[in-house]
Amino acid sequence: MNTFVDQIKIEAHAGKGGNGMVSFRREKYVPNGGPSGGDGGHGGNIVLKVDEGLRTLMDFRYHRIFKAKNGGNGMSKQMTGHSAEDTVISVPQGTTVRDLDTGKIIGDLVENGQTLVVAKGGRGGRGNIHFASAKNPAPEIAENGEPGQDRYLELELKMLADVGLVGFPSVGKSTLLSVVTGAKPKIAAYEFTTLVPNLGMVLLPDGRDFAMADMPGLIEGASKGVGLGLKFLRHIERTRVLLHLVDMSSDDPKQAMERFKKINQELANYDPELLKRPQIVVATKMDLPNAEENLAAFKKELVADDTLEKQPEIFPISAVTHQGVQQLMQLTADLLDKTPAFDSESHDEQLEAVYKAEAPEKDQADFTISRDEDGTWVLGGDKLMRLFKMTDLTHEESQLRFARQLRHMGVDEALRAKGIQDGDTVRIDKFVFEFVQ
Repeated sequence: MNTFVDQIKIEAHAGKGGNGMVSFRREKYVPNGGPSGGDGGHGGNIVLKVDEGLRTLMDFRYHRIFKAKNGGNGMSKQMTGHSAEDTVISVPQGTTVRDLDTGKIIGDLVENGQTLVVAKGGRGGRGNIHFASAKNPAPEIAENGEPGQDRYLELELKMLADVGLVGFPSVGKSTLLSVVTGAKPKIAAYEFTTLVPNLGMVLLPDGRDFAMADMPGLIEGASKGVGLGLKFLRHIERTRVLLHLVDMSSDDPKQAMERFKKINQELANYDPELLKRPQIVVATKMDLPNAEENLAAFKKELVADDTLEKQPEIFPISAVTHQGVQQLMQLTADLLDKTPAFDSESHDEQLEAVYKAEAPEKDQADFTISRDEDGTWVLGGDKLMRLFKMTDLTHEESQLRFARQLRHMGVDEALRAKGIQDGDTVRIDKFVFEFVQ
């Protein structure tokens, strides 16, 4: 059963802020006590946090909807309601977070303990103590809590391996990984044995170590989604060194060079930066007949190829007999020592390292106006709905304040421009009222 989950969609619903309170002091020796309603507490955020103990997104397979708690309501005597705790969700290193509504990447989680607020909790509503003035010393106005953000996200895991094994299916990637690490990938004599990335640690006698990933096999057209290509290519993005395995056991001496070119072409089609990574060409299955002859022909064609910026180093091995394997690992470790750590932020220009949840879209209208089939005028829009949800409709003063806010936003003028008549019905969500000129 395929249990590796590298891409998943989730819902994140932050907590609503607590409601402010309408309250007045009623103390025995304070005849004119005035307002004393406290503010509501903040709603909880939804936070993603990197846990280095996780390796897959498997935990999200059966739990995809996350809801934070709401803030507590304000109380009398100017007491503020309690703020809700954040809901923290653990994710593995290498998780990229994308907003499904906008298509933008909002975070890239690569360091252990790194956090990202993906849905911001609403602030608490203000109590009536904030609305007292000389004209209205005893206001019956309080705000409801601000709604929390609702976000629809896609989590994508890109493995954080130092070394990636690339090559056509059945060139010996899984066999090499099983020989040099403690990993136990599936090995068989047919293509696409590896359906998901396998990760293992290589430990060298000199004390050095590095993570190596055996990726699903690549075929022509992979950069367009053919076969397992896109799954493979997403994971290979983060590797620092590539070991390009080429099978030398074919009866066709030209096959090795053809497949070598096709793999590099698919890498370039997906991301040209991948070809700039240090690459060692590993000639595999050297214990089989024709291997030496095919290797000699491959080297000649490689020298004659003028499309390569520089000639890659070729290292022959046989994973079955362990011929050259230890030397290859030493060479790979030396190359890693010279290669800087991968900088994920510079790699993706779209990456927004810090997401500002409260920043509105510049081209987003404050309100919208439409009309139902029965003639009812319907008001909507993010800003208008936010003000509506924060209005305590149980108090007449709060309703009048909301009407003033709508007028200030230009809603009245816009309705008149669209032809609204005195007495027409207007609806905001489930709240219905008559328009008065």
